Amino acid sequence: MTLDDLASELKCSQSTLYRIMRFLIHYKVFQGKPISETTFGYTQTPLSRLLTSNGKHSMADLVLLESSSVMLAPWHKLSAWVLGNEELPFEAAHGVDVWRFCAENPGHSKLINDAMACDARIGVEAVIKGCPKVFEGLRTLVDVGGGDGTALRLIVGAYPWIKGINFDLPHVVSVAPESEGVEHVGGSMFDNVPKADAVYLMKVLHDWADDDCITILRKCRKAIPQDTGKVIIVEAVVGREEDHEFKGVGLLLDMVMMAHTSKGKERTSKEWSYVFHEAGFTRFTIKHIRSYHSVIEIYP
Repeated sequence: MTLDDLASELKCSQSTLYRIMRFLIHYKVFQGKPISETTFGYTQTPLSRLLTSNGKHSMADLVLLESSSVMLAPWHKLSAWVLGNEELPFEAAHGVDVWRFCAENPGHSKLINDAMACDARIGVEAVIKGCPKVFEGLRTLVDVGGGDGTALRLIVGAYPWIKGINFDLPHVVSVAPESEGVEHVGGSMFDNVPKADAVYLMKVLHDWADDDCITILRKCRKAIPQDTGKVIIVEAVVGREEDHEFKGVGLLLDMVMMAHTSKGKERTSKEWSYVFHEAGFTRFTIKHIRSYHSVIEIYP
């Protein structure tokens, strides 16, 4: 589009828009391109395509969540907490923790579910490509904290013999779309977890402190067969010895955990090992895939 067409579509000042587009071109969000000998226009780049609202790899909903006023406000409370204020950043900004806020504000709950769904679309694809045997031999799989069921829909689509159980808080699963091969079950992972051949946890444990993770994992251990069961965890593993292209994502997410959760964090392999063994698991494996996620399998 030309600057004139873009300004007309957005109903904004051409001179101001030009300065914004100049900035975005520098950071490769857009690209400048001659349309003719006298006309200059703008076109998309791979980065800006990730920010469009359509397409299976769209990250637009995640950006909308993190740039919302609700999620930006806790960042302004972070320094006080780091310097010794006992009130956590999200609670200091909103009076309650993020989970209660979502329960009381359906609009924000949907924003989080949509954001986690777009992240799951990319993450599950990376898991299936990078670790295809992780779901082999499973007849039932419960996704704990599965949100709207996006991850399970993708897994069941790739492994249609699996019966999926999408387990999350009642207010979350009550608005989750129906999907063939996926059953939605409401409840709390701190109370119990539905029984299945394996438990799937994707970007759940990083929201919680070690003691909470141990409690959740103990409930997961009770839900799976003690001889053949396993828990599949898809999370970042920070502090890896080798340098890799997604290192910065895990470190950035660790900052997000400080601002938005009650003592959640991204963990090193040593920190993961601690919570696994405290929860009663005897062994685990870590498989790094082409994503900031890693696939961790833990066994009773």
